[in-house]
Amino acid sequence: MTLSRKFIYPSLKSAMLAGVAAGALSFVSVDFANAQGNGQGGSSESAGSGGGNQGGGSGGSNQGSGSGDGNQGGGSGQGSQGSGSGQGSGGSDGSSSDVGGGGQGSGSSGGTGDNDDDGDSSAGAGGRPADTGGRPEGAGSGDADSDRPEWAGTPGGSAGRGSPPDAGGGGDLYGDLYVILRDDQGVPILNDGGYVQPVAADGSLIPLDEEGHVLDETLVQEVEIGRLNVARAPDDVLEGRSEEVLALLNSADAISFDPAGRLIITIDGESSTIDAPLENLSIYVALMTTGTIEGVVNPVVTDLFLADGVKTVEDLEAAAVFLAAATDKTGVFTTDEIAYINLILNIEPSVIEGTEVQYSAVDFSDFAYDREDTYAGITTTILVPQDDGSWFPEEINVYETIFSSTNDDVVDFSLDAFTQAADDSRVVINYIHEYAIPVLPEDL
Repeated sequence: MTLSRKFIYPSLKSAMLAGVAAGALSFVSVDFANAQGNGQGGSSESAGSGGGNQGGGSGGSNQGSGSGDGNQGGGSGQGSQGSGSGQGSGGSDGSSSDVGGGGQGSGSSGGTGDNDDDGDSSAGAGGRPADTGGRPEGAGSGDADSDRPEWAGTPGGSAGRGSPPDAGGGGDLYGDLYVILRDDQGVPILNDGGYVQPVAADGSLIPLDEEGHVLDETLVQEVEIGRLNVARAPDDVLEGRSEEVLALLNSADAISFDPAGRLIITIDGESSTIDAPLENLSIYVALMTTGTIEGVVNPVVTDLFLADGVKTVEDLEAAAVFLAAATDKTGVFTTDEIAYINLILNIEPSVIEGTEVQYSAVDFSDFAYDREDTYAGITTTILVPQDDGSWFPEEINVYETIFSSTNDDVVDFSLDAFTQAADDSRVVINYIHEYAIPVLPEDL
């Protein structure tokens, strides 16, 4: 089904939000069983939403161990900027910072935060960005005293790895999440020995030894989750943002959707798009977990699927959009990334019988996606480059301009279909953000 969306002609309050201070993980051993971990990193919050950020760490502040660098190891570093402060954690001493300000994307009167990032969106012919929302390639799955999550097991939990390959420049190539073999619902498919099966870039299965160790470590593919590393932050980070979303929804005089499907809240005649990554992630968790945003009492909202108390396919369709609004601008979604994020967020965790392998058991068997049906009737007004080098506001059709009237070829009723829906929404958000009509000072 297609979301009904009403676009409020875009206005964007200029501001920037520092990217999420994702926790940089490093371990002495990169055994593949320990590699698929849940490191605790910093999280970011946009100013105006209040509060600082915390990333989980261990040990004393700025304390190394042995002969290691004093600023590396189990300590934590602190830094602040703008209205909040952040704490970095894990194996690096970086700092996290907050920068206040407006919102990403288009929506009247800006937003509640900024989904901007250091990545840029290049324009193709006719002002269309190079990223046209093509289908992502499939890309895969840790000890209580380390940063590994409980869901990383031993036999069946993950395949072991030996020493890490050198990344050049004296550093080690290390990643905690890897592309593995999965079924169409995202459930890991184990090998005959009961271990998760890593997959190489060419789609071949990477050979393992009898203990599940990868024989050729250079073939392992790392899964990047970028800004979504915030999912590893303490629970109170998202809980705080959930409270802010709840306050907005209960104060809303009207609810609508922007061309990408993000929420537009109208209060006292002023409309703004909820575009802060953490706020969108909190909505994602609510819809994927229970299908409803708990605590909403405003009839304007309770009449919608957002707070009807029932988890339906409509909730999954909307959730794909909110996940897109929470991620990096330029990082294309993969099925493995979403499978890992759902598990890290504790969304329907389950265990493969007879093993310690955990996974997120979200059922996508009723989820279908069609790009043309979703975006063909959606229009928005953006700045379009002219032949003389100037820019002029024009109304565009999202499907024709952003996707070049090219439909997806995704297989429905699968995690792959959900992944495509989320990535298409990400592409639309980025396009609107790149070509939004700026707000004049006198309109601020």
